[in-house]
Amino acid sequence: MLKRPGFNNDRLKRVHRKALLFNSLELEAIDIYCSRYKIKNRSKFLREAIIAKVLKQFEQDHPKLF
Repeated sequence: MLKRPGFNNDRLKRVHRKALLFNSLELEAIDIYCSRYKIKNRSKFLREAIIAKVLKQFEQDHPKLF
């Protein structure tokens, strides 16, 4: 694997597990979305959706100077 300066692979390893529970309607919506947009890796999709929401909220909460 190519090493980049200042890039620590150990910090990026996914070692912490979280579990999510969906009701039937939520799961059906996710299933329809994934089939419609041909999403094969649902874990990656959910992880990216959650992180995108978190980062967007961080950006909105960031104090503004003016």
